[in-house]
Amino acid sequence: MTVDLWLVAYACVLTWVMIFSVALFRARAWTPAGMKIAFGNRHDVPATQPPWIERAERAAKNMAENLPLFIGLVAVAHLGGRHSERVDLGAHLFFWARVVYWPVYLAGIPVVRTLIWYVSIVGLAIIFTALL
Repeated sequence: MTVDLWLVAYACVLTWVMIFSVALFRARAWTPAGMKIAFGNRHDVPATQPPWIERAERAAKNMAENLPLFIGLVAVAHLGGRHSERVDLGAHLFFWARVVYWPVYLAGIPVVRTLIWYVSIVGLAIIFTALL
C-alpha cells in the first residue's frame, strides 16, 4: 500500500480517536453520574461543559468535515493514475497538520490553530494540483 493510502487510514483512526475522546471527556465531566448519563438517553445532560471539551468537539467535527475531502482527493489520484510524490507530500501535510491541530485547538491557542488548519488545507490543494 502506498504512503498516501496509509495516511488516509491513519487519518480515519485519528478522526475516530477525536470523536471517541469527546464522548469520553464529556462523560467524565458529567460526574458523579457521568457514565449513567452517557449510557442513557441523555435527557438530563448538564447544559454547560468545560470550554476545552467544547473545543475538542469542534476540532473533531472539523476533522470529520475535512476527512471526506482528503479521502476523495487521494482516491481520485489513485483511480485516475495520478499518484505521485506530490500526492504523498499533500497527504503528509494534511495528516501531520491535523495531528498537531488537535492538541493546539484543545489548548485554546487561536492563531496557531488557524495557521495549522491552513497547512492542512494547503496539503489538500497540493493533492488537487497533482491531479491537473
